[in-house]
Order: sequence, then structure tokens, then C-alpha cells
Amino acid sequence: MPDAFAWTESYWLVRLVFQRALAVVYLLAFLVAARQFRALAGEDGLLPLDEYVERAEFRERPSLFHLFPSDRVVGAAAWTGVALSLLALLGVPYLLPDPYAVPASMLLWGLMWALYLSFVNAGRVFYGYGWESMLLETGFLAVFLGAGASGPPVVVMWLLKWVLFRNMFGAGLIKIRGDDCWRELTCLDYHYETQPMPNPGSWFVHHLPERFHRLEALGNHVVELAVPFLFFAPQPYAAIGGAATVCFQLWLMVSGNFSWLNALSAVQAIATFGDGVLTGAVSLLPGVSAAAPAAAPAPLPLRIAAWLVALVVLALSVKPVKNLLSESQAMNTSFDPLSLVNTYGAFGSVTRERYQLVVEGTNAEDPDEGDWTAYEFAGQPVRTDERPPQWAPYHLRLDWQLWFAAMRPRPGPRQRWVAPFLAGLLDGDEATLSLVGENPFDGDPPERVRVLRYRYRFTTPEERAETGEWWRRERLGTYVAPVSGREFERRGQRAIR
Repeated sequence: MPDAFAWTESYWLVRLVFQRALAVVYLLAFLVAARQFRALAGEDGLLPLDEYVERAEFRERPSLFHLFPSDRVVGAAAWTGVALSLLALLGVPYLLPDPYAVPASMLLWGLMWALYLSFVNAGRVFYGYGWESMLLETGFLAVFLGAGASGPPVVVMWLLKWVLFRNMFGAGLIKIRGDDCWRELTCLDYHYETQPMPNPGSWFVHHLPERFHRLEALGNHVVELAVPFLFFAPQPYAAIGGAATVCFQLWLMVSGNFSWLNALSAVQAIATFGDGVLTGAVSLLPGVSAAAPAAAPAPLPLRIAAWLVALVVLALSVKPVKNLLSESQAMNTSFDPLSLVNTYGAFGSVTRERYQLVVEGTNAEDPDEGDWTAYEFAGQPVRTDERPPQWAPYHLRLDWQLWFAAMRPRPGPRQRWVAPFLAGLLDGDEATLSLVGENPFDGDPPERVRVLRYRYRFTTPEERAETGEWWRRERLGTYVAPVSGREFERRGQRAIR
């Protein structure tokens, strides 16, 4: 084994790679906010911003938009976040003289964290995903990594490993405690078909042999329940654990659309490497030699701040650890208003059938079944002959909520957005239509809309060869009965009940 793989506590190069990769995730997150937040949760959004201001205390869900509930402020915050992410991606703090590099880096990453916290806390159900709090927790720790010629505080790298450990181990525990199919190694017989947003690879992975899915499920348990303990081991074992995690996340990205969850998890895994490991890996390439730069210790004020953060994280970890060890483990939960230390987990249960909502409109005065035309969504299947698209690590927030909504035969309390969404379609509202993949009523809004509920399944290889289709579907019922704009004017939210 090359000497470069020996134990080292140098993380200058690791920090550089980590910050660039995290900046890409932030850039995507702010672009999503710039394009979607106002339509979803802005002044006239599906869940209006005023509702958040009225119902949430600032100390419980702090946000810039609690103080300034304006679409103009939302837009300015989102595009400012995009600009800051680009500065971080370009490594601007590293271009400054050493006395200024660290404070400039802390200011840059601190502003990104504070701005994104504003979106998460005001976005409510549309921002209620584990990767949101995970980005906030990871982004907060990035504030204390520093920049310039000096290395990062080693304790912060270990705190990043702690985030990754809870991310992976929490996902493993909630699976093994949850659905029987995880213990029977059969969950992946269903998962690729029923996951929130299949991608171009999902159909093919779904049809791999059952034996492969059994081994795959077993491998999932190994990577999520055993491998995380390697993160805290000496090198090269920590890096082996990190590499296994990155490969696992890449497989998930190949087989499904999970926003930036997998990309962010892979970014966290960078912290398991040392400079010696990275340069050693590069040196294995033919004709390439590399050496990590000799970095001075982190400045004393930064090290003090980092240790204070470590004490705060230690104190805030009590509830997440209790949850992690609890038989009634909750997934993707924050225990403080700043989302500094959270608990994670995904797919503790796997649905056996895929339910799908299809939104249709018509201009016929007395429509029959042939007069309805379906809206297309960018990520959710509607047409049976359309291959599932690739969107991750970009996040389609309405499409994800459509998946959750389809699990119920009728809209529930968490689907309050359905009525304003349908009203927006009837009005031809541009903001609402920006959330739809394809509008079949361009320039001429429908007189009525309805929502049907279907059961979808992947076609078999034989059906695919014969018909060219990716899906088969069966109508189960009506999710929202036909409703007109006049009914919304008279009855508002009650129009869909």
C-alpha cells in the first residue's frame, strides 16, 4: 500500500473538494427556490406566505420572509443565494490574502445557510424533506471549515462524519425496524416501480432477476448498518467506508430521482477521506503524481469557534440519538428551529402498488369521457408511452407532493394545496402553470378540471417489446370530481369536497 494512504489528519485538499461539491448542491437548491418557491409558497402561492407568517412564531420557524413576506424579497433572496453559491464554487475566499480568507469564507457560507433556512422554514410541506434539513446541517458546519493556506479544524471534519453516520445509520435502522419486506429482502421487488419519481434506469433495474434484488437488499443493509462505523476508523478504513457510501449513492442516482439526497450524501462522504488518501488515489493513475500541500493549522479563533460548535452539536445530539435508538424511530425530523442536528431515514416502509393522480381539463359544456385532456407533469408519469425522465439532483417539488397525495383516495389536510392548484389551472395562472410540465390549454383555460386516481405498473419486457409502452394503468376512481371556476368563486376550498 502506498505511503500516501497512511494515517493523516491533513484535510486541506479534502476541504477544497468538499466545499466545491457542496456549493453545487447549494446552487441547485437556490435555483429551485428561484424558479418554484413563489408559485408554491409565495404571496399568491398554493400555500400563501401570509399563512406562514400568521401561524408560525418567528422563534419557532425563523425566516427572512417572516419579517418581509414579499415575492420581491423571495426572488432577491433566491438569486442572491445563486450568486453566493457561484462564488463558493469558484473558491473566491481562497483568492484573498490569508488574513481575510477565513472571515470571508465564514461570511459566504453563513449567508448561504441563513438564506436557505428562510426558504425551508417558510416552505412548509413543499420543503418538508430530509434533504432540506440535511443541507442546512451540513451547510452550517461548512461555515467553520475556513479557507486559504491554513487547514480546516479537524473537529469539523469529524462533525461532518457524524452527520453522515446519522444519515446512513438512521436510514438503515428505520428499514430493518419497519417493513417486513426489508427483513425478508423483498422490498426492492417493488421499490423501483413505486418510488416517488422513477428515472430512465428504473424500468430496467425493476426487471433485474429476483436473486439480484435479494443481494441488493442485503447489500443495502450492510452499507447502511455496518459501513457507517468505518467512518470513524483510521485510514484507509474510513476512506473505504466513504468510497462504499459514494458507490451506493451513485447506484441510487442511476435507479431513481431523489432530488439532491444522494448527491449530498456523497458530498458528506468526502469528509471520510484524508489528503493522503486523495493524493494517493490520484497517484495510482498512470503517469500522474500528486502531493497534498503542506497546510498550517487552522487559526486559533477558528479552532475555538469550531470546538464551541462541537459542544453545541454534542448537546443537541441527545434527542436525535434517543430517536435513533427508539423502537418508534421518527424519520427526517428536526429538533431545533435552526435544523442544526437532525435525524434522518427513508423508506421505512415500501408501497407495493403505485398510485397516480391524473389532472384533466375540458371546455365542453356537457363533457363525456372523450372530452377530457390531461395535463402533463415533468416528473410524474401520465402518458403510458413516455419513459420516466431524469431530473435529480434537481427537485420538482409539486411532483413529489403529487406522489404523496395519490396515496389517499381523497385530499387530506396535507393536501390543502390541491384546491388552489386546480383554481390556478382554471384561471390560466402563469405561476401555477409554471409547475406543470405541459399545458394542453395554452391561452384558453379549461371550463372544468377533475383529478382521477389510477394504479400504474411497469410493463413487462414482453409488453414493452410489443407495444413500446413503459406503463400499464387502471383507473381506481375520482380523486376530485369535475369542478368549474364558478364553483371555486362560490365555495373556495370547499369546492373540491
